[in-house]
Amino acid sequence: MKYLDVKPTITVAQMEELSESEQGLIRQAIEATGRAYAPYSHFHVGAALMLENGVTVIGCNQENAAFPAGICAERSAIFAAGAQYPDQPVVMLAIAARTPQGELQAEPVSPCGTCRQVLIETETRFHRPVRILLYGQKHIYIVNSIKELMPLSFSEF
Repeated sequence: MKYLDVKPTITVAQMEELSESEQGLIRQAIEATGRAYAPYSHFHVGAALMLENGVTVIGCNQENAAFPAGICAERSAIFAAGAQYPDQPVVMLAIAARTPQGELQAEPVSPCGTCRQVLIETETRFHRPVRILLYGQKHIYIVNSIKELMPLSFSEF
């Protein structure tokens, strides 16, 4: 018997260590938290993604009493981008969240399993990784592909 040791590679950074485009994308994700509709969890999540053509698309979580009819911020942004720019690969995605008290999360939050699978599909569709910026007030996690967070996925890419 052998063991497979799978460890993600995650860079931990401060905002000032990021490029201007990365900082801007994070600011848009933070702004998008204010557009979330979260009357049940009171957990407001915002996402902003950058397409290869330079266009930015934002998303936010939208809850619904008929759970699971709502949608997460990441999928909101990815699906909006797919509907508006179907041939443009997603280059980068930033995610931010606020606590039920309205404060920005101290620690970064990561995508749920469903959003991770949608990101796997996005990477597979365009045959390229998506750089992911997970914002927290203390620090930012940088992941160069969703496969770092979901390494044993079922995809061809």
